[in-house]
Amino acid sequence: MAKPRNDRADRVQYIALRLAHMMMQCWPVQLNLRVAQVLGDLMFRVDAKHRKRAIGNITRSFPAMPAARVRRLARESMRQTIMLFVEVLFTTRLVRIDTFTRHVRLGDFKTTLELLMARHRGLIMLTGHYGNWEILGYALATMGFPTVAVARPLDNPYINEWLLGVREKKGQRIVDKKGATDDIIRTLEAHGTVGFIADQNAGPKGLFVDFFGRRASTYKSIGLLAMRYEVPVIIGYARRVGTKFAFEIGTQDIIYPDDWKDQDQPLHYITQRYTKAIEDFVSAEPGQYLWVHRRWKSRPKGESPEAFD
Repeated sequence: MAKPRNDRADRVQYIALRLAHMMMQCWPVQLNLRVAQVLGDLMFRVDAKHRKRAIGNITRSFPAMPAARVRRLARESMRQTIMLFVEVLFTTRLVRIDTFTRHVRLGDFKTTLELLMARHRGLIMLTGHYGNWEILGYALATMGFPTVAVARPLDNPYINEWLLGVREKKGQRIVDKKGATDDIIRTLEAHGTVGFIADQNAGPKGLFVDFFGRRASTYKSIGLLAMRYEVPVIIGYARRVGTKFAFEIGTQDIIYPDDWKDQDQPLHYITQRYTKAIEDFVSAEPGQYLWVHRRWKSRPKGESPEAFD
């Protein structure tokens, strides 16, 4: 049973965040991002628990990588966690239809745009905790392609409601993953687009597939939805370009219904293939991945827990 929330503490946190947001808007986004990097460095130094987890996850994922580079990537990953918070708060101010190309460039995205424009069937779009995953849905909505994104709400209800307003400003709709089934079904049946963060630990009942050489529990629902509605699964990313407020949006892979129809285990095929696509774009810029999250927390039956969790 969840611990009851302290309403007074929630309100204080909300007010403090809004005040911080007001102060941040008085300064250029680049200065805020630089401060975020400094705070990320500080977090790397003082937060031993998450530093150890990030270093452990990177070491296991890249066993041949020198220890010095592992530490640099872990520090970069923790920096970019703070940068994401700054970017979310500046996105509505900076990313508009008339300024879009200043901050967002499209990589290998032509086929994805064609599928979005066709609207003759639904689409499932996936990404991972990489780069600025929040800007993907916002950028699509800015271009005129609204999505329904499935996400876990923040624990603080006041902060959650406020950030939802920020994230949904351009037409993207975000639904709580608990009870999202009806929204997802309506969207796919109306030939709309549903978005998921697809690299979250699914618990002991998830489908275990390979991710960086280790079995990772992965939700079955994405593959089951794709099979039921026979819709393509698009795996994409929003990668930071340097240290500026700039991003490259690209497509790593597209899984079509014909790809899995002749597979002996279509659900496993879909799940493993999109997980491999996430692994591929993470490998291109591993410092942009959220290595502190507990991707490998659940283990297959009979296997011991991860040492770094």
